Amino acid sequence: MIVAEQKPLDEIRRMIAPYEKILILGCGTCMTVCGAGGEREVSLLHSALCVAQARDGDGTQSFLEYTVKRQCDFEFLDVLVDRVKEVDAILSLGCGVGVQTIAEHFPDTPVLPGVNTTFMGAAKEWGVWDERCAACGDCRLAETAGICPITRCVKGILNGPCAGSKNGKCEVNNDMDCAWILIYERLERLGQLEKMRRYYPPRNFRTIPRPRRIVSKAAVNLGGNDG
Repeated sequence: MIVAEQKPLDEIRRMIAPYEKILILGCGTCMTVCGAGGEREVSLLHSALCVAQARDGDGTQSFLEYTVKRQCDFEFLDVLVDRVKEVDAILSLGCGVGVQTIAEHFPDTPVLPGVNTTFMGAAKEWGVWDERCAACGDCRLAETAGICPITRCVKGILNGPCAGSKNGKCEVNNDMDCAWILIYERLERLGQLEKMRRYYPPRNFRTIPRPRRIVSKAAVNLGGNDG
């Protein structure tokens, strides 16, 4: 799941300052789950902006609220056509992908990011997410028992624990389990400890060439990539 956090109110106010009528647009999936940009957060932000205006004696701006199921798919944005015609700008409480998708779908309307996208994570408990994937494009989870050493090891070590690991904990944060101890224990449980003997050469962490387009094989097979 993509995780984000809402930008500070002062920063949001600076972004929307040039516009009179703004659509505050929420996302009904990831941003709702992480409490950054769902229907509730849209409403709270609307109220906060109105209170700030009243405090400053400035009533020049007005706001509309709406939340779509997903901001990152065109098919869910068509319902916004009439609403977008009524506003000067869209304040998106979706992730960076959502902001760019909306901007592409409505090229004549400014789209502003209301949240900071932080990482892709898994829910550990209510309101707490652990980063699990860096989208590095070279997945080796089959060799590391489904535990990613890139995101779960502070140092991103690819070949076993460092000398600082102690009692199964990370030397950087004693509250954090050592990723490579977790990998070892799970490989042992699966009867695959021989994978610990393999050496992985240093990773090339140079930026992957951009832009990229990913086309699923399923889409190709169904004729969804007509070029």
